[in-house]
Amino acid sequence: MHVMVLGAGVIGTTSAWFLRQAGHDVSVIERESQPASETSFANGGQISVSHAEPWANPSAPLKVLRWLFADDAPLLFRPRLDPAQWRWCLAFLMECRPCRTRDNIAKIVELGLHSRRMLDETRAELGLHYDDLQRGILHFYTSQAEYDAAVAPAALMRKLGCDLEMVDRERMLEIEPALRFTNAQIVGGSMTYADESGDACAFTRKLADKAAGRGVAFKYNTTIVTIETARGTVTGVQVREPDGSYKRLTADAYVVALGSYSAGWLKPLGINLNIYPAKGYSATLPVRDPERAYTVSLTDDEYKIVFSRLGNRLRVAGTAELSGYNLGLNATRCQALVRRTLEIFPDVADPAKAQFWTGLRPATPSNVPYIGKSKLKNLYLNTGHGTLGWTHSCGSGHVLADIVSGRRPAVSWAAAA
Repeated sequence: MHVMVLGAGVIGTTSAWFLRQAGHDVSVIERESQPASETSFANGGQISVSHAEPWANPSAPLKVLRWLFADDAPLLFRPRLDPAQWRWCLAFLMECRPCRTRDNIAKIVELGLHSRRMLDETRAELGLHYDDLQRGILHFYTSQAEYDAAVAPAALMRKLGCDLEMVDRERMLEIEPALRFTNAQIVGGSMTYADESGDACAFTRKLADKAAGRGVAFKYNTTIVTIETARGTVTGVQVREPDGSYKRLTADAYVVALGSYSAGWLKPLGINLNIYPAKGYSATLPVRDPERAYTVSLTDDEYKIVFSRLGNRLRVAGTAELSGYNLGLNATRCQALVRRTLEIFPDVADPAKAQFWTGLRPATPSNVPYIGKSKLKNLYLNTGHGTLGWTHSCGSGHVLADIVSGRRPAVSWAAAA
């Protein structure tokens, strides 16, 4: 059947690829001129199955209170007269209960492991290269309390199949020698050898090219105007085409992969998704001193910052700002990324050459995305991946294609999304 995917970020593009692989005719609607031009453009670059502890965990409420008035805090909450924001925050607090955290970790790990397998298969089949490195991800801690608090979640992730090993400082320096230059006091860390890194934008655009070569029709510079429904089904999508004209497009089934904007588009259709934009930042810096530059991707758990090596570039990303849909750059938060980078890796790059970016990550309170059928018979969801869109993209696309095709998905909980 003909399936129309709304959105060509990494989630929409992987959905289109796996739907085409499943034998469907596929078209993709994208308002930008290229795929991966918004949230997937300059993210942290990690395939981080090991980063499965959600933001909502038992320690989060006190941390959020401590960070409330710090402009460079890892999680920044800007209260607004927005019922959606407050509904999201209330649900977030409920997800901080230990029982909910354990359940969410299990779901996130299950999807992450499947997604990593599908990425491996797709990369091998298509010969894709996107500054990818299969050298694992090293989490490091500069606080003994944070390190101690990570032991229990690490044990749970190992039990669920994640190859996460707690390591001491000496072992960390063996894994990533560039850490010997650090000015920070690192007390220990954890290593997941099967995790990896790469440029999500480059991956998405190359996969889109491969998908187009196999018959997927991408319509760029095409803006959705209205999603039409009747008698419990989607009947068509009104769009504004590149020349400014309006057209009605139809398909047999539709997939919403519109990131942070998904909730707004679906609310008029009677579908209420608890997704709120978590504004993230990144800095990209050219390597100045290769000896001081890391080659293993790293996560600074205390500051919620990730470091990835993309060829001769360093990608540093993190923080979450709950402040609506504003895409303006906050200079304080930008400089916090650079300052922390140079604290961990002194003289690795020239801060004056940093290129900053911000994007709206579609966050659910639990960090568990919506994947599966909606209440409308021919409308499917693949959205709400938060900070793990790149990590979960191939698995989500594959699971979504199975559900659309009427097959049992590899990730069982997704069928009831």
